Amino acid sequence: MRICVAGAAGAFGMKHLDALAQIDGVEVTSVVGRKQATIKAFAAERGIGHATTDLGESLARDDVDAVILSTPTQMHAAQAIQCMKAGKHVLVEIPMADSIADSREMVRVQAETGMTAMAGHVRRFNPSHQWLHNKITAGEIKIQQMDVQTYFFRRKNINAKGDPRSWTDHLLWHHAAHTVDLFMHQTGEDVSEVYAVQGPKHPELGIALDMSIILKTPSGALCTLSLSFNNDGPLGTFFRYICDNGTWIARYDDLVDGREQPIDLSDVAVSSNGIELIDREFITAIREGREPNGSLRQCLPAMEVLQRVEQMMSA
Repeated sequence: MRICVAGAAGAFGMKHLDALAQIDGVEVTSVVGRKQATIKAFAAERGIGHATTDLGESLARDDVDAVILSTPTQMHAAQAIQCMKAGKHVLVEIPMADSIADSREMVRVQAETGMTAMAGHVRRFNPSHQWLHNKITAGEIKIQQMDVQTYFFRRKNINAKGDPRSWTDHLLWHHAAHTVDLFMHQTGEDVSEVYAVQGPKHPELGIALDMSIILKTPSGALCTLSLSFNNDGPLGTFFRYICDNGTWIARYDDLVDGREQPIDLSDVAVSSNGIELIDREFITAIREGREPNGSLRQCLPAMEVLQRVEQMMSA
């Protein structure tokens, strides 16, 4: 499987490169970046044969079977559509787009082209959430409420490495997308009710740095989600699963019960690296000719919910 990684020199592009290096039968043959000198030097350092600032140049190559897009959110839809129309399979980092119109168009083009197209909803693949998903689907537990906190300290436009971003991150269309999709994936239900408020918009970034969202499914399961870029403390996303038969707390790839007793996750997946598991699923789905877990089609309902949240907060 010959892969092009666009946005390869960015924080998540490098995570994908490291993950791909752990998967047998995979070669990164092309990388795409914003600056010619930088991406060429990066490719030379990594031993990658082709580097460019033009995604179309990579898509025209015979030694590219699929593309991973770790590019700015605002470019996701157009680039993913470009890849599919060029006959390339595509994995696009979360979020698949920053509007419902673009999200719907991406799903339409996937159906039209038949290419494998997946969104990087890493929470579906974290071993902690996989372990709980298995218990839910086995009928052992039922979610009463997911209480989720997504907290960062980002009053400046910087990425996960602390470097300046060329685009603006967004609490709703990026970070809330993780939890909304996971909640629907874990419950197996659509969202029937939505309530949301946001704090004041940052004068320079133009986005709200604080947000609260409540979701409800037809069966009565709740999701209470608090998001902030103003939190000067422990960073990341923390999930409390309150179920009819137990409580669990997920912190990245770790899982404890409600009394902070560790849960053994060794039998859940082949890796504790969520990025690697996403990439493995993408590549395996291509090889097997099947729809991947986290396909654009499967993730579209979460984007529909984000649209409802945005409309409510803008009212």
